[in-house]
Amino acid sequence: MDAKPQQNPEQPASTLPPQGATSLPPPPASMRTTLRRAAFGAMAGAVLVAGAVIAVPDDSEEAAPPLPGPVARAENAAAAGSPASLSDLTALIGDRQKWVETHPSDAPSWAQLGTAYAEWGRRSADAAYFTRAEQALQRSLAAQPGERGNTAAWVGLGALANARHDYLAAKKWGETVRARSPKTWAAYPVLIDAYNGLGEYAAAAKATEKFGTLRKGVPALARTAQMYRNQGWREDALATAQEAADRASSPAEKAAALHRLGEYAAERGEPAEALAQYDAALRTDPGHLASLAGRARALVALDRTGEAQADYRTVTAKLPRPEYVLELGELYESLELDGDARTQYARLRTLLAEAKAAGVDESLTEARFEADHGDPEAAVELMRTEWASQRRSAEIADTLAWSLHRAGQSEEAMQYADQAVETGVRDASYAYHLGTIEAALGQDGPARGHLAEALRTNPDFSPLAAPLAQEALESLGDPDAGGPADMRPPPDPEPSTSASPPASATAKPGATPDTAPKSEAGSGSGQKPEASRSAAPSPSPRAVKPSASAGA
Repeated sequence: MDAKPQQNPEQPASTLPPQGATSLPPPPASMRTTLRRAAFGAMAGAVLVAGAVIAVPDDSEEAAPPLPGPVARAENAAAAGSPASLSDLTALIGDRQKWVETHPSDAPSWAQLGTAYAEWGRRSADAAYFTRAEQALQRSLAAQPGERGNTAAWVGLGALANARHDYLAAKKWGETVRARSPKTWAAYPVLIDAYNGLGEYAAAAKATEKFGTLRKGVPALARTAQMYRNQGWREDALATAQEAADRASSPAEKAAALHRLGEYAAERGEPAEALAQYDAALRTDPGHLASLAGRARALVALDRTGEAQADYRTVTAKLPRPEYVLELGELYESLELDGDARTQYARLRTLLAEAKAAGVDESLTEARFEADHGDPEAAVELMRTEWASQRRSAEIADTLAWSLHRAGQSEEAMQYADQAVETGVRDASYAYHLGTIEAALGQDGPARGHLAEALRTNPDFSPLAAPLAQEALESLGDPDAGGPADMRPPPDPEPSTSASPPASATAKPGATPDTAPKSEAGSGSGQKPEASRSAAPSPSPRAVKPSASAGA
């Protein structure tokens, strides 16, 4: 068993051996001059900050420029605000480790190393790297405080806080950098993630628009698409995400863009399209394990559960995120494989305990598990704590509502379920939870509408909950007699030969009969998306749509 990461921040992080099941031995450091290393370090004002390596051509005009190596590719991706492949990220970590061994006072390189550790820990689900990230970032600040210009370390601490789901801390670091240097683009992805985690969607939209003005291209398009998705603007989200995929250049960037298209297709209830996008992402980057998890979900929706189980087993072995383990357990339960389900739920409890010990907040997944498979009262307590700490996203509101309902407190649950739905996020599970709570309170009409909405949005949103939604809708039956059907106007009387001519026959040219129905504003096929958005209910001020500058 590997030793735990060294906790002494005074010891160089470069002396720590690779740890965790997902660790890869770093390659030897590339041959660089000290001057070039220092130049790259001085540009560390962003996540994994560094500039592109510029090759010096030889005297031969016919010689082709050398292709960038893995370290250079990771640096180029970081400078563009795009993801690097895990192999390139590993190479960058090895390069920075060796560099700081002989340059322990190089604050920018420590910041770059710490941010790379945080990114590796997030993408590999190995929380041990978060400890190493914090040590490296503190070493950077010890060498050069943030007040003296080391904003890269502050950005790194914000990214680390987001990876730990500590969105309040991430917000603090991001806003600190923004206050000192409003044009430091790397602060805005930190702020966007923090605001979304806290449910501050208007602030997230403003940060997204600012990011688009500072860092145009695929990263800005990806952030803009996510903002549209959070507002419920599906067509805009899809178009923007497709543009990001079309313009992506590196395999890692392309895979992330295709994965996003898969997620959006799954949310729309189009599992075949989602599967195609996830498969394309995996062909582009076979190590994109998040797409393998998405592929498993799509296969479940397509009733190809045998293949789904195989994919889930692979992804939970290589990327043991608690939410993936919960999904596999629920799949087993839906197939009445109760022993396998219990095994996964036991494993989930172990992962949650390990995350808590490592300072990672997995209370959202824990509450979802407890609400449906454990202790609903414990789920309520977890979500009340999150709500009291200002974490009020749609996910938290929905999970708090469902936990309260499962604990027998459906009346209180209603306000949170309403808020989750009204944020604009079109998630089938939110509508299902609201409809179930309404049915428990005897509100059959609204319950019928929300349950139907859930199944219309995504009829296979959960292997356990989707069949329950269908059963609940059927149990409510058809609406009672009366109501809208009896409010229709009576049929027109049979025409009579003695009847006077219609008003239109005697009206003066250009006149409009008083009884003519007036058309509604914005109706017709030419209605702009903005018109429908302005009519959507919102519990809080909604952000305006960012300008198109993000994709310029």
